[in-house]
Amino acid sequence: MKKYLFLAMLVVASVMAYAQPRAIGGRLGYGVEFSYEHSLGEANMISLEAGVPGFAGIEAACTYDWIDPFNAVIPWNEKGEWHWYMGVGGALQTGYQFNWGFVGAAGRFGVEYDFWFPLQLSIDFRPTLGVAFDGSNAAFAYDVYAGGLGLGVRYKF
Repeated sequence: MKKYLFLAMLVVASVMAYAQPRAIGGRLGYGVEFSYEHSLGEANMISLEAGVPGFAGIEAACTYDWIDPFNAVIPWNEKGEWHWYMGVGGALQTGYQFNWGFVGAAGRFGVEYDFWFPLQLSIDFRPTLGVAFDGSNAAFAYDVYAGGLGLGVRYKF
């Protein structure tokens, strides 16, 4: 499973390496995550996170996000810029302590501040909904903690 997760992240990163701008950093919440954002124009982006939820197991999520949807722009833009975003995508998760896995959909709702220098701060909520399994059993599951509420700090380039 780890090989497939690594391969998927490598393919997504190589496909997204040709456009600009991008941001790379971390996301702290109920665990720690590596975070990568890739712009698809002024109104869309792809977010990719991989990390350790609750400091046990591994997880990855990829979402397609709309920036300032419905043209509802946050009006305060002194030196930097405020943006809000929402999106949908997929999530995978495995646990080390328990022999289980999770495959499902992920949503994202958040707000970010892009400074006038190459730093971006964000706070967002990423719940997941899908199927949890342990090899012989499968059940409906949702998770508001592993992705949950997170504070992102990214370097923009």
